[in-house]
Order: sequence, then structure tokens, then C-alpha cells
Amino acid sequence: MTSVLRLTASCLMAALLSPVLGWAQGTVVLTGKISNRTSDSIAVAVRENPLEAHEQLTYARVNEKGEFRLAVPVSGPTKADLVYGDDATQLFVEPGNNLEVRFKSSDLIGSIKFKGTGAEANTFLAEMDERFVENDGFQVLPDNIMLYEPGFLDFLDYRRKQELKFLEESEEGLTATFRNYIKAEIDYTYANDRLTFQDLREQVVATEPRLKMTPTFYEFLNDEKLVNNPSAIHNETYQEFLLNYIHYQALSQNHRRTDPDFFQVCYEMAKTKLSGAIRPLVMGRVMQESFRFGHVKVSQAMLSDFLAVEGSKTYVPALQADFDAHKAFSIGALAPDFKLVSVAGDTISLNSFAGKLVYLNFWKSTSGLCLRDLPYAADLAKKFDGKNIVFLNIALDENEPAWKQLVVSKKLPGVHARAVGGLRSALARAYALDNVPAYFLLAEDGTFLNTKPKRLSSHAAVEEIKDSFGKAALYTSTAEIKK
Repeated sequence: MTSVLRLTASCLMAALLSPVLGWAQGTVVLTGKISNRTSDSIAVAVRENPLEAHEQLTYARVNEKGEFRLAVPVSGPTKADLVYGDDATQLFVEPGNNLEVRFKSSDLIGSIKFKGTGAEANTFLAEMDERFVENDGFQVLPDNIMLYEPGFLDFLDYRRKQELKFLEESEEGLTATFRNYIKAEIDYTYANDRLTFQDLREQVVATEPRLKMTPTFYEFLNDEKLVNNPSAIHNETYQEFLLNYIHYQALSQNHRRTDPDFFQVCYEMAKTKLSGAIRPLVMGRVMQESFRFGHVKVSQAMLSDFLAVEGSKTYVPALQADFDAHKAFSIGALAPDFKLVSVAGDTISLNSFAGKLVYLNFWKSTSGLCLRDLPYAADLAKKFDGKNIVFLNIALDENEPAWKQLVVSKKLPGVHARAVGGLRSALARAYALDNVPAYFLLAEDGTFLNTKPKRLSSHAAVEEIKDSFGKAALYTSTAEIKK
């Protein structure tokens, strides 16, 4: 019954999206055999609506021989995930595909083989992933981000040249749709990495100041075909590029991400600079960012305006649900209070720090990303020593002795406490945490000031905090949400 219900929901979504994006609604038939099966079910996950948080899952039973068959409704060529047990691998599917797969249950990714219509595309994807994605030499992180502008551009140009060469040498049997998709993937990976290089390098390379780029570095953005490219609309990398492009345009006009109207500015830019079916999609992406940064009053105004935008009806239900899920974290709303025992044995709460700016850091002593931020946390605490701010660090560790030993032995700065239950705790639920690290900046009156502040390791964190003192009153009205 579950499978039938999910198929029906997916069909309805496909019917909604098809007329808006011009996609051809259809079905992908997937059959296969699993050696030494370990589970009696398999699934294909497809995100039909780019603004929908959840994927559409189509399940099938795996029989005693390891055989299965799925009929997956899709509204156009798209990437999907084949999910078996705890493993998943990427697929590319088009309406009408009749794809056969075989793999070992113990090694889905390494052993999968393809036959039938769509096999060439998926074999190509696997080979391209092995050649370029799994090769650190072709990745921006961790090493290539250290390069300066000339070296970084040489790296990007060389990678794109090699990817295009690989595509040209492997084109036999690939459909025109898939070739266009991969060409867009190559082009917009290049564009994204170039566009975000300056910001990303500043965040990662903490030993150097922000790079000053040459006057020609961003000239590639003047290509109108790069920005408005109807043939690439299905490509997620193109969608991500456009979001970064809109951010860049707003920042170039001296709007800051911390400005209350930053996302309103981005929304209007997307509305005027983009055209066709991609326009409402990117406008929706901007609104989702606004939801997550807690700008509820601004978000509500944008959502009302969005209803009149051509092509918006496809996305309104997902956006409304997303807005409802995040409005409790509006800028100006009171942050959920709590009582915890600190590493020193004292009972603390948010009320303990009334009248102070609070930089709230949720972390785990077993998280590599969190541990990487520890030295920067110490530097940041020194910079604001004696100022009206407290750095409150709440660990979501299961192992209390290990957490306490790390905090004490490393003499970690700030106030430290632990939430019993970790990510399953009531506190983690109250702050909608699904991973760490997670940061919040709270105003002196205990209200949300920034639900996505700069990371401890970011150079920009210092200026962001300096600009946050005494700003609580500016956001009081945003806590008043229309019913």
C-alpha cells in the first residue's frame, strides 16, 4: 500500500510540473538482480519539485532470487538515487528508459552494472565520477583553494578541458538530452567554483586576508547565455549557480547578507534579471534562504507577491510548508530557553546571560568540522574579551566523560554545557537541529538576531559580531507574524 500511495503522489507532482517546465511526463522501468541479497526491498528516490524538501520514493519488493522491478514516474530527465539498505548510488533517468541493473549487495557502488536503454548514460556517470570526483586533484577543496587567482583559473580551465575531452571521447550511445545535461554540469561547475572562489577561500584560508580579484575575474558573468539558459533548467548545478549569481549581484551593490532586506533585494533581482521557467524557481530558492535566516516578516511579503508570478503555482505549496516550518525562528522572536549543567557544575540558562549578546554554538567533540573550529573559537574569544558577549557552547555528545575531558584539558574558552540525549534531546528539537556544527546569534534581550551567523573560523565573523551589538530593537516587529 505504501508503494502505491507514493507512486500516486509522484504522478500528481509530475502532472503539476510538466506544463510549467515543459517536461515530458513519463515512466522509467527499472529491473535488476542483486547477488546475495540482504534486504527484501529496494527504492528509487526522485526529487520532482526542486523546492520540496522531501524526495519521492518508489519501493519494490526483492524476491528470493534477488530480482526486482520498479516503475518510476518522472516528469523529465533527472538525476535519481537507487537506494538499497544503507547504500545509495546515483542514476540518470529519462522518460521511457528501460534500465536493467545488477550489483552485489555488499558493494552497490563498486559493483553495479547497467544494461538497456539509459545504460550508456549511467555507465558514463560512474566513470566520470571515478575519474574527476574521486580524484582530489580535480577538487577545489582541500588543496586548490589555497591557490591565488592565476593558479586557480589555470586549475579550473584544465579541469573543464579534461572533462569536455572525456565527454567527446565517450559520446557514442549517449542521448542528446544527456549530453546537454553533462555539458551544463561541466560549464556550471566551472562557473560556480569561479564565482564562489573569493568567498570560499576567505572562509577556509584563515591565515590570509580576503583576496582582491583583478578587474576581469568576474567578466564571465556578462554572458547572457550563461545566466538565462533554458536548456539547462533541469540541472541542479545551474540552479545553484543562479542563486550564487543573484547573491553576487546584490553584494556588488553594497548590500550585505546581514541586512534585514538582503533577501528582498535578491528576490527582486531574480525577478528582473531572470526569465522563463527558471525565474520562479530561483525566486523560490531565495525565499527559502530567507526562511532559514529567520526573516519572517520580509519572507511573508515575498510569499504574497510570489502568488502573482507566472509559473509560481507549482511551488507555492512547498514554499508555504517550508515557511510554516521555519517561522518560529524569526529574527526578533524569543529563542527557546533551557536549563543545563555546565562543565563547572553550575546550572545555566539563557536567562543567565540577559543583557549580553550570545553566540550559541551547538557542537560535538566527535565531529571533525566542530574540532576544526576550536582554535578559531579561542581567537574569537580573545578578540572580544571584556565585551558584552558570551560564547555559549552546547555539546550534543553522548559520552559525557570524553566531552568533559576535552573541554578541561584544552582549556576551551567560553561557557560549556552538555544537552543530555544529543541530537535526540528536547533542546535539539527546540532548535530544529539535524546536524552540527550549528550556530545562532542572540540579541541582548534573548531574541534571534541571526540564525545563520558566520562560522567561528570565518574572518567575517569578527565584523558580523561587532555589528550586532545593540541591534535587538531593530527586529522586534519581525516577531509579529500574521496568522
